[in-house]
Amino acid sequence: MSRRSGAWIDMQFITASISTMLVLLLLGAVVFFVLAANNLSVYVRENIAFSVLVSDDMKETDILRFQKELNAKPYVKHTDYISKKQALAEQSEAMGTDPAEFLGYNPFTASIEVRLNADYANSDSVAWIKDEILSNKEVIEINYPQDLLDAVNRNIRKISLVLLGIAALLALISFALINNTIRLTIYSQRFLINTMKLVGASWAFIRRPFLKRNAWVGILAGIMADTVLAVIAYALVRYEPDLLAIVTPEVMITVMGVVFLFGVVITTLCALVSINRYLRMKTNELYYN
Repeated sequence: MSRRSGAWIDMQFITASISTMLVLLLLGAVVFFVLAANNLSVYVRENIAFSVLVSDDMKETDILRFQKELNAKPYVKHTDYISKKQALAEQSEAMGTDPAEFLGYNPFTASIEVRLNADYANSDSVAWIKDEILSNKEVIEINYPQDLLDAVNRNIRKISLVLLGIAALLALISFALINNTIRLTIYSQRFLINTMKLVGASWAFIRRPFLKRNAWVGILAGIMADTVLAVIAYALVRYEPDLLAIVTPEVMITVMGVVFLFGVVITTLCALVSINRYLRMKTNELYYN
């Protein structure tokens, strides 16, 4: 092996690393959107609130006690108590007028706004949760945006299936692109591989430097792709802090781990397949492949 071809880092190495990095960036972006979409669905479902209207005869201390009981339920994420006075103030602001002025009384009732944990934000769970809450005789009504919940769950399922399909397709495309890049790299060394084979070098000995080199291509490409993805995620959260509920550290760690692992495994595997192909070839076949 010449000094030029044996150089650990050369233009061919850099080109292969950059090409692989670009492919990993696309793959990482799709994995990110899949995981972020799941967090978004949880965020949306946990922020669909329903109102538990309580009787005017119920004292505020009893309402607060009932709120505490609701907070202890496994299906409750969070609750907010809205008194009659607060409800009147909010509606007056929304309507631009005070209904109590021409009615002579406050027409609104005290209520508790309940937000469910995402796992319970579905039609089946809501049905028995409403029955359980209505078993309290002081609860007069429950208002829940059932149509909105059904639409959200339906659209989330559709989006998740589309994203998973795109992720699977892009994984195949990524494999093909990285495989072609590595095959071209090893193709240029096919005569060197054959020469080493002819002088008696074992297949394992011949494979080792190529596998090591391409593993480093995957490592470098994975690190570069992860760095770019981390910078983009940081910029998004810095620009809009509320996105931290969706672009969580767990999401980024998972995305970066998948990208890095995929890069190393795919580059090494593709190199192994390509090397074995040329190791099996006879000398005269090298001129036609």
